[in-house]
Amino acid sequence: MSVYSEHNEELERYEFQMGWERGRLALTLDLLTDALVLVGQHGVYCQSARQPGKPTMDVQIISKQIADAKDLVIDVMTSLKGKSQADVKD
Repeated sequence: MSVYSEHNEELERYEFQMGWERGRLALTLDLLTDALVLVGQHGVYCQSARQPGKPTMDVQIISKQIADAKDLVIDVMTSLKGKSQADVKD
């Protein structure tokens, strides 16, 4: 099942609210957030032997990569919002 059919309702809602580009990025952000939550839950059970109280290194790396991807998506969404507001003012 493709992402478009699996998340059709959410995608349509976001695209209606924010436009095509920002709507798709908003859904991407939601999916990344869900992935980050799942990795965080996994990290609770996969504790590092070398660093007690911390998740294993692979879980730490995955969490950081997802968080970095979210930051990039947020930057693009903010940039697109600024451009659309500038277009309205002109």
